[in-house]
Amino acid sequence: MVQTILMALVAGAIVGPLARLVLPGRQSISLAMTVILGAIGSLIGAYLYKLATGTTDTKGIDWIAGLIGVLVAAALILIYGAMTGRRQT
Repeated sequence: MVQTILMALVAGAIVGPLARLVLPGRQSISLAMTVILGAIGSLIGAYLYKLATGTTDTKGIDWIAGLIGVLVAAALILIYGAMTGRRQT
C-alpha cells in the first residue's frame, strides 16, 4: 500500500504538470495541488485502463494508461478550479 502511494505521488509529479500543459491558459493552483491531482488522475487512469482491457501487468511503461491519467488529471484540475472559484487566465 505504501509503495502504491509513493508511486502515485511520483506519477503525479509527472502527470500533473503534463495535464496543466494540455489545458489552455494559466491555472492558478499550487504545485502541491497539481501533484496531488496528478496522482489521483494517474490512479484513476490506470484503473480505467484496467477495466477497459482487463490486464493488470504490462512490460515497461504503459503509455495508454499514462495518457488516460493525463486526461483525467486535466479534468480534475478543471473541476478543482471551478469548485474553488479560481479562474484560468
